[in-house]
Amino acid sequence: MTNENILVLVILGVAVVLFVSERLRVDLISMLVLITLSLTGLVSIDEAFSGFASPAVITVWAVYIVSGALFRTGVADILANFVLRLAGRNYLRLLFIIMITIGLMSSVMNNIGAVAILLPAVVSVSRKVNIAPSKLLIPMAFTSLLGGKMTLIGTPPNILASSIMESYGGMEPFGFFDFTPMGAIVLATGIIYFLLIGNRLLPDRTPGGQLSESYHIRDYLSEVRIGEKSSLVGKSLTESQLGERYNINILQVMRNDKKVLVPSQDPTLMVGDILLVQGKSQDLLKASEGLGLEAIPEWKFEELSEGSQTMVEIILSPGSKIQGQTLKQSDFRARYGLTVLAIQHRGKSIVSNLADIPLEFGDALLVQGPDDRIAFLRRSDEFLILETPPMETRRTKKAPLAVLILLGVLIVVSTRILHVSTAMLIGAMLMILTGVLNMDEAYQSIEWKSVFLIAGMLPMGIAMQNSGTALFLATKIVEIVGNWGNLAVLMGIFLMTALITEVMSNAAATVLVTPIAIDVARNVGANPQTFVMAVVIAAATSFLMPIGHQANVLVFGPGGYKFSDYTKVGVWLNMIIFIVVAIFLPLIWPF
Repeated sequence: MTNENILVLVILGVAVVLFVSERLRVDLISMLVLITLSLTGLVSIDEAFSGFASPAVITVWAVYIVSGALFRTGVADILANFVLRLAGRNYLRLLFIIMITIGLMSSVMNNIGAVAILLPAVVSVSRKVNIAPSKLLIPMAFTSLLGGKMTLIGTPPNILASSIMESYGGMEPFGFFDFTPMGAIVLATGIIYFLLIGNRLLPDRTPGGQLSESYHIRDYLSEVRIGEKSSLVGKSLTESQLGERYNINILQVMRNDKKVLVPSQDPTLMVGDILLVQGKSQDLLKASEGLGLEAIPEWKFEELSEGSQTMVEIILSPGSKIQGQTLKQSDFRARYGLTVLAIQHRGKSIVSNLADIPLEFGDALLVQGPDDRIAFLRRSDEFLILETPPMETRRTKKAPLAVLILLGVLIVVSTRILHVSTAMLIGAMLMILTGVLNMDEAYQSIEWKSVFLIAGMLPMGIAMQNSGTALFLATKIVEIVGNWGNLAVLMGIFLMTALITEVMSNAAATVLVTPIAIDVARNVGANPQTFVMAVVIAAATSFLMPIGHQANVLVFGPGGYKFSDYTKVGVWLNMIIFIVVAIFLPLIWPF
């Protein structure tokens, strides 16, 4: 082992530790890797920044723009609503249609975009048919990852692996449909698994009925009347400081049987006003004693959603800028005119001290407020409302044009008339030039964190090649399992990728393992394409933990899941796919 090998492995080890610890953002970690490789001389300046000019990176962000166009025009919503209407009220039929739909959608658009589009419709349907969302959302997330293996543009690892084959291995890159045979097999495996086994392992945790039951807020709601001697008389709601002093959240004010909407008004409180409040019983008792409030023993919970007020569930969108901020820091109530009743945070339903909880991607919020403010929230890029979106919020007149452009791109790529990066870039620009979406919306559609992650990690693959580290690791793998035959070596590479992708991005895992897989194949005299195909399939098996992929994180809050739910369901799917790949991959891509 040379000094360069040791240095590359140390940098790689530190990067993996940082990825696992989640102390830093993944895109920041990748930039630190890039800088370190450059400063240590493991890559040249041109090589260090080559990721930003890589055809693979260009293809990835172009795919994001095309996916954004399908979202803005409602193409995917129309498809989702149509297939969900076919499902009826039968659980297994609904589960099957959701999985096959998300699988096909993920084959031509990014996984996270497909899940974000279908998620509101699935949650809405689950409530209508009284099926727990927790029985549907993990299967949807998992099959979105498997569906991405169907085509070249289905997921970034496919594009990256093909690009690395071309640049590192000097081989012919994968064609558009080269992924389809194995992709169809692993997708079918996932669907069959959930229909026969997985559905029994899914938790029945979140009720499919009223939102209030999902978040357990009934026990924290009360009505109090402002007495004649109350110190709140003559003060506005802002001046009352009930939230700051007592952790009491005021939801409504009733005066002479007329409701006053708190988020949009700041009324002066009067004797006899009835306040609908949310908070712990001990906090309410302290507030009542200190402020002269009188408890009202009986009230009707249904009044909360009467009139022009609506209760909805929302989640942070993948590109939300308020991730990491608290409700107080983001000034949520003033900005959106809505009251947050509860938050699903890290698998727990929280109903008190909400203003001080840093919001994370995957959190779900139960909010209540006027219909016009809900409509305003629906147009925001910060949140997704978990109900079927009205089609008037989409640019439906441009839908046929968006489909036509997509089909044109797919034909050009599949027939290899143009390189995939060129074809996808032309498709993205046509979406903008024809008004399917504007330039600002195009920028918003791109998952910049993923782009910088990939661009920053690609130099690591170059460093592994230049230093001979990839060849060194490949030799060691062959020494350990080479005597057991090519199949054992192949599945060793598969297992290595599957484990790495649980703790770091599947794109980063692909960049790291693909050079090793190519060198391993050459060492044993096998077809490198077979080994690279094993890498990209394994990169889609992020099933053991919610942090394995953004699609898993996105359904975490709405499903009311716990960390262990993913492991309980995913470990068996991982084992089954491992066996299926061992059987079918050598048949489709012979050694």
